[in-house]
Amino acid sequence: MPLAFLFPFSCIAIWAGNGIVSKLAVGVLSPAALAWSRWMVAALVLSPFLARRVWRARARLRAGLWQIAMLALLGMVLNQTFGYYAAQTLGATEMGLMMGLTPLLTVLFSIWLLRERPTWGAVLGALLSLLGLSILLGQGDPTRLFTQGIHIGSVYMLISAGTYALYSVLLKKWDLGLDNWSLLYGQVICSVVILTPFFLLVDGQWPDGRALWLILYAGIPTSALSPWLWMQGIALLGANRTTIFMNLLPVMTAGLAITLLGERLTSYHLIGGGLTLLGVLLAQLLVRPVVMGRRRVVLAPCPEE
Repeated sequence: MPLAFLFPFSCIAIWAGNGIVSKLAVGVLSPAALAWSRWMVAALVLSPFLARRVWRARARLRAGLWQIAMLALLGMVLNQTFGYYAAQTLGATEMGLMMGLTPLLTVLFSIWLLRERPTWGAVLGALLSLLGLSILLGQGDPTRLFTQGIHIGSVYMLISAGTYALYSVLLKKWDLGLDNWSLLYGQVICSVVILTPFFLLVDGQWPDGRALWLILYAGIPTSALSPWLWMQGIALLGANRTTIFMNLLPVMTAGLAITLLGERLTSYHLIGGGLTLLGVLLAQLLVRPVVMGRRRVVLAPCPEE
């Protein structure tokens, strides 16, 4: 499909806009309220179109309920909630740069959970990204991490990136026999169930009119549409080619943050973020496996049937 790249590209553009929404929501509604309301809106929007389809697939949904709930917890609840808490203290540019670590973390989780062989790109990319991240977190001076520690917002953002990377790997690992829309709807409903008690305990106040457009953006394009675009991209292009588009997220987010929020790019953003993204690219482009020792195993080609 020649235009298949439009699916992940559109998804990344929506995610970049959501980074701006996260910053604009600070002081307007709490992270708990935004996390809960966005998935509630997504459930209300999707239900008229998908409820009947999901009812027909209820046996498969019931069989994979715990996997769907785990995917919802990682990719929709923890990922987004920690991102919203990070937005309380971090700029959208920094959030985008740190979220750009997701492809590298996905590669590392794949080595662990999918038993994929480590590659030179993963090894070199991890080291380079670690250097870039230390420059970024230390605001140009990596030694500040030893004297002042890591900012709590940065910790939240690293957890957000890690949970989405784990979500992506488990999405590949678990074949639940469901189409993308049914799988998405199941995760949305699970997210609402998980977040409702959290919202009532932490916040419990109904968002006012000022937050309406923020909730609608987070609930419709970001929550109801972008996950389907991402899963469709994986289906058409494969996971590795689709994940490469994540490298556009920091660039798009920084562009929007500078244009709409007046944020300023500093030298440590450019150096630390550049090294981090270069490490991510190496992890995806250098796919030669790491071979320990000099012994090589040559596999004979399979005879044609």
